[in-house]
Amino acid sequence: MKITAIETQVCHARMRNWIFVKVITDQPGLWGWGEATLEWHTRSVVGAIEDLSQLLIGEDPRRIEHLWQMMYRQHFWHGNGIVRGTAISGIDIALWDILGKIHGVPCHELWGGRVRDYIRLYCHLGGGKMEDFYQTKPDDANRFGELAQQAVADGFTAFKSMAVPETMSLEGLKPVHYAEACVKAMREAVGSEIDIMVDCHARPSPRMGMQFAKALEPYGLYFFEEPCWPETMDDIALIQRAVKTPIASGERLIGVHAFREMLEKRAVSVIQPDITHCGGLSEVRRIAALAEAYRVSVAPHNPQGPVSTAASIEFGFSTPSYIICESVHNDVPWRVDVVSEGFTVQEKGRIVFPNQRPGLGIEIDEDEVKKHPFQQEVLQRTFYKDGSVGDW
Repeated sequence: MKITAIETQVCHARMRNWIFVKVITDQPGLWGWGEATLEWHTRSVVGAIEDLSQLLIGEDPRRIEHLWQMMYRQHFWHGNGIVRGTAISGIDIALWDILGKIHGVPCHELWGGRVRDYIRLYCHLGGGKMEDFYQTKPDDANRFGELAQQAVADGFTAFKSMAVPETMSLEGLKPVHYAEACVKAMREAVGSEIDIMVDCHARPSPRMGMQFAKALEPYGLYFFEEPCWPETMDDIALIQRAVKTPIASGERLIGVHAFREMLEKRAVSVIQPDITHCGGLSEVRRIAALAEAYRVSVAPHNPQGPVSTAASIEFGFSTPSYIICESVHNDVPWRVDVVSEGFTVQEKGRIVFPNQRPGLGIEIDEDEVKKHPFQQEVLQRTFYKDGSVGDW
């Protein structure tokens, strides 16, 4: 059995171009689907996948670890950068899909079987609609409350918001009061039984991140995400120790070595590896095993397309420390048209029951993908009031 081709199919989904990866074998009808979506770097990732394919054409797709090592270690440069890491991830996911199809079982059965009966999903405010999640003004607390109520009406028991505004490295109380008002409005709108997460998008400096964390501590957040840059890991650890709120981070980290540092520093209560960036299903399983040794929870970053979601769910059914899965359902109205999925979602509670199909249990409708060809992603730029560059 040999790999005969590795194809990429780009599907424009407004804020992102989903990059679907199709690994084709010499066995009729046997292929696997992966995803390598990386905002604003679509052409770079497609090129990186083409470069990596030189290593894999003619190889046995069942030797997944061997192929992963080749992708990561050959061509001199290790695959720990975001572009190559994403390319490796997309191919690796597709290889696991193939292996599940060969053996006729879902991927989670390849990894020791189910450790849970269902997985809980959480949504973004607005269900992934860019204007609601990213562009609701932080001084519009009432709007945050309305969107929170809508998330609960849609069946979710947990949701994430961007209630922390963009701030310079040091500001006064105004942005802190804004964030507090927004979180207060959400908590009052949905009550104490709904889990609320706040994502800082690593916008704040360590000092501002600390101020936001302390101001929001009384509202019982499920977790407080990326309070400052991951490059300042020691400062994330300081914030973790300063508040009762669980701190989460990791979506920008590539590979087990980066997560090792985070875990060694006791910087977070929740790691958020992105399966489409961190090295795929092969590497995220190593990352989760390391987190298990530290008794740290796993909640994968997953705002991308449907293959990323299927991979995140298969991973979750076999991972003991996995607690919840990020999901988007309203980013584009035709999302469900491009994919058929083996798992089922119960609307009340938004819980996912296991996939029964082999591999990832999904199939991409290539004709539907062709209806949404590549377009440049919506430009996102941030400048502070004085014109200096900020973090989006």
